[in-house]
Amino acid sequence: MIRHAMDLVIENVGLYQLYSGFDNQAELFALLGETLLFFGGLVLLFALLMGVFMFFMRQTIIVMSRLIEYDLRKEMFAHYERLSLSFYKRNNTGDLMARITEDMSKVRMYLGPAVLYGINLVSLFVLVIYSMLSVSVELTIYSLLPLPFLSISIYYVSNMINKRSEKIQEQLATLNSTAQEVYSGIRVVKSYVQEEPMNRFFKQQSNNYLDKSMELVRVNAFFFPLMVLLIGASTVITVYIGGLQVAKGNITPGNIAEFVIYINMLTWPVTAIGWIASIIQQASASQKRINEFLNTEPEITNPITQPKALGGHILFDDVSFVYPDSGTKALDHVSFELKSGQRMAIIGKTGSGKTTIADLLVRMYDVTDGSIKLDQCDIRTLDLENLREKIGYVPQDVFLFSDTVAQNIAFGAQDATMDTIKQYAKYASVYQDITELSDGFDTLVGERGVTLSGGQKQRISIARSMIKRPDIIILDDCLSAVDTTTEQQILSFMNEELKDKTSIIITHRIYSLLKFDKIIVLDDGVITENGTHEELIAQKGFYFDLFEKQKIEDEEINF
Repeated sequence: MIRHAMDLVIENVGLYQLYSGFDNQAELFALLGETLLFFGGLVLLFALLMGVFMFFMRQTIIVMSRLIEYDLRKEMFAHYERLSLSFYKRNNTGDLMARITEDMSKVRMYLGPAVLYGINLVSLFVLVIYSMLSVSVELTIYSLLPLPFLSISIYYVSNMINKRSEKIQEQLATLNSTAQEVYSGIRVVKSYVQEEPMNRFFKQQSNNYLDKSMELVRVNAFFFPLMVLLIGASTVITVYIGGLQVAKGNITPGNIAEFVIYINMLTWPVTAIGWIASIIQQASASQKRINEFLNTEPEITNPITQPKALGGHILFDDVSFVYPDSGTKALDHVSFELKSGQRMAIIGKTGSGKTTIADLLVRMYDVTDGSIKLDQCDIRTLDLENLREKIGYVPQDVFLFSDTVAQNIAFGAQDATMDTIKQYAKYASVYQDITELSDGFDTLVGERGVTLSGGQKQRISIARSMIKRPDIIILDDCLSAVDTTTEQQILSFMNEELKDKTSIIITHRIYSLLKFDKIIVLDDGVITENGTHEELIAQKGFYFDLFEKQKIEDEEINF
């Protein structure tokens, strides 16, 4: 349209001058104005149509990229939940967060803007170059002469961008991990007056990230002006070669204007090549990091889906276990049997393998040698979700979510009523403590329960495990942070609650208020003593020494 308008103006200017002094000159001028107005209206109409279709294209592709990002995040979060405990020991939280946030955003940029402008680039290239060739092949070749240099530049710069992007994402994961650890351990940082050293360390990590980011910025800072320079060179070549062609009569002056507009139309797509290449390279590096985790298969898998009640008969048959990450041997040929409804205590020093038995029972890990049988079936053949749902496990390391106290107790039974929640809070001797909080059961606890004391967290954890009414109960040193009076109240409740349930209590202490059918003593992953309270006292070994020592301590306290 602009070419026709340009040629029309040039042709009619000469004609208009020829009619100088004639009455027809005014009519010619009016006709020329109407024609130019018509062409101007067409150009505006086409611009409006282009804007409308671009709006719909952006609506389609950008919205699509957001929906894919939403699905990917859900998929990755669900995959994280499926992965085994050993995976979380190998990878830090900051790295996990970086991959599900920053890396996912890079991939979305590829699926959205990069695809959008990629389509725009290809479409314009095809249409524009076809139109240029239909006018003049020679002028088209000269006009596009700088493009091969552009392609070579893109090839080298893309490689540089890819390498730098990988380093940036890795450093960002390190930065996130550092910040997360400081926030989680802020009590330790403050109590040791290490705010300034941690600040210096974080600043060092931030400077490292800054340096890597600036390296990428420098590449882009060099790349984009190069694009503009090459486009400018194309415009100069077009005007020069086009002028020679007009002089020869091969093309019209309107063709030069047409070619200049075509070159300008290609300015953004050609410039966007570098930007798209940068996004693609960054997305490639991010998708590679995402795939590392998505392709990680959990060591612990669920063989079947068969929800059912557990009888509670437990058999450890010559079980040995070595931690896969550290290579530490935690259990060495451990064997014991616990019949349905029986109660067993596991006693031993720190690091003797007590918690490992609990982790193996809920299949956080699988045994290295031997087997664990539950109701005469190998634990590895049972429905994993049903197994964990039917076992009430109070771990040694108590974890509370950043939610209300009531929701933390009801975590094991989401359908629990407030009356039930309060009842089990009373059973765990934490009801009074909760009512004294600012908002009672609706009080929000801090991250990991940081606003509560150790004893309060332990008792909330006990209430959380009991409220789900499990078939098997495992308590791992869950009374270490409570006073003697509270301990006696909880033990009295346990005597009643655990009466008909298979239960394992892992402890450093001897609970005289609880009667155990079996007691085992672990030392360095080996069962050194095994029997009832009376039998172990008669053996005069570790259990006897612990009992005597504890009896003296209790007498001193009572005195």
